[in-house]
Amino acid sequence: MFVTFFSELKQAGVPVTLREYLTLMEAMQADLAGRRVEDFYYLSRATLVKDERNLDKFDRVFGHVFKGLELLSESLTAEIPTEWLKKLTEKYLTEEEKKMVEALGGLDKLLETLKKRLEEQKGRHQGGKKWIGTAGTSPFGNAGYNPEGIRIGGESKHRRAVKVWDRREFKDLDDQVELGTRNIKIALRRLRKFARTGAPDEFDLDNTIKGTAHKGYLDIHMRPERHNSIKVLALFDIGGSMDWHIKLVEELFSAARTEFKHLAHFYFHNCLYEKVWKENRRRFQETTPTFDVLHKYPHDYKLVIVGDASMSPYEITAPGGSVEHFNEEAGAVWLERLTRTYPAAVWLNPVPEEQWDYTYSIRMIRQMMGNRMYPLTLAGLDRAMRELVR
Repeated sequence: MFVTFFSELKQAGVPVTLREYLTLMEAMQADLAGRRVEDFYYLSRATLVKDERNLDKFDRVFGHVFKGLELLSESLTAEIPTEWLKKLTEKYLTEEEKKMVEALGGLDKLLETLKKRLEEQKGRHQGGKKWIGTAGTSPFGNAGYNPEGIRIGGESKHRRAVKVWDRREFKDLDDQVELGTRNIKIALRRLRKFARTGAPDEFDLDNTIKGTAHKGYLDIHMRPERHNSIKVLALFDIGGSMDWHIKLVEELFSAARTEFKHLAHFYFHNCLYEKVWKENRRRFQETTPTFDVLHKYPHDYKLVIVGDASMSPYEITAPGGSVEHFNEEAGAVWLERLTRTYPAAVWLNPVPEEQWDYTYSIRMIRQMMGNRMYPLTLAGLDRAMRELVR
């Protein structure tokens, strides 16, 4: 397995050497990774990866070679033992049976009931309609069905949960992607306003002739280099359903890094709240208050938000609606602050435009953006850039 891991890393373009592989084997022989897959992940990454630009390639190969082995996080704690949450069976219900399963009625009611169940429940449970467990119709747990519930661990099957109790790790976007970016760069070039820098770069023939004639000796003049003076603030939705669009968004990110000299970017998950972050690996330790972003980048920045806007409506409208933390103010409040601070703002959505009306949260975000939501296609980019330069 380790030899396969080494060879697939080389095939993926990660420059690993035999010396590094032998170092990893020595570390394994010394039992530095213990018996935990997560420890082995960090040990092998520290040993084999020399450039952070290769971290994403390393993660993809690691996930492929060691597929099926869980990475357990020590910081993921709860009163419910994690072994309860392993998916034991699938819950299959007919459409008639699904209609008979009632929702509790609202996020506040769900959170209140979950708190009571945590206090009352003493043992493992599977297949029921009340307690926290697996493969049932309870509003709490995973691998079952409920029209409106809180998923605890596991993976989404029916996509009906309004809140998720889980800690997920996201990756930063790769700004070195080149394949497929040419047409995106061309679309982005509509958002241009040229200015001269202070450093001379071009030979100025006319002024050289005039200066030489006036002074009587060769007087060379240079013109400063032109650059795109447009300033862009980009906010990228990361993780969850955005994983389906990662290649397209990486191409956009890579093209934008090339086209805009003044580009500031941050990440968020699903909806904007009181904080954003620069590195997904450290998003729980190093965040930036959204208020600081509003104060640091003035209103002449062009705001570009990239996301699928696909989420529970509670994440937009309700305090505490976020899937990862308790937000004191609704996402709609923060979105309104952003669009008020940056009059030139657009939302780029990788979901095909013909599917937007099928998702309530997309319709909500589109309305809050004043219909300035555009599909993440070449035609959509062209329309969005025209909007930003109006």
